[in-house]
Amino acid sequence: MMDFGAIAAITYGLLAFVGGIVGYTKAKSKISLFAGCTTGMLLILGGIIQVQGVSWGLIFSIVLSVFLIITFISRLLKTRKFMPSGLMIIAGFIAVTMMGYQLQMVL
Repeated sequence: MMDFGAIAAITYGLLAFVGGIVGYTKAKSKISLFAGCTTGMLLILGGIIQVQGVSWGLIFSIVLSVFLIITFISRLLKTRKFMPSGLMIIAGFIAVTMMGYQLQMVL
């Protein structure tokens, strides 16, 4: 069985990780680097844990993704710039939907 939830968590994690690096290189934002790399690694870890058959990895990834979506909505409202917040919101909703679907199949 294909583990779409884990794939979504890992993909969203990679996007967050790369986004943190891009934020640092473009704006010299150390907070972007730290936050992006940290949340990215945690999402990737959650996806890997799910692949190993431990369902709390998926729950952890969903909670972290929802936190990121809320954070990026707040940032989008503040800056009124679609990139990168809008992209991360859309990707986050897709990832949470896929992870939620996978979670209902696991539980």
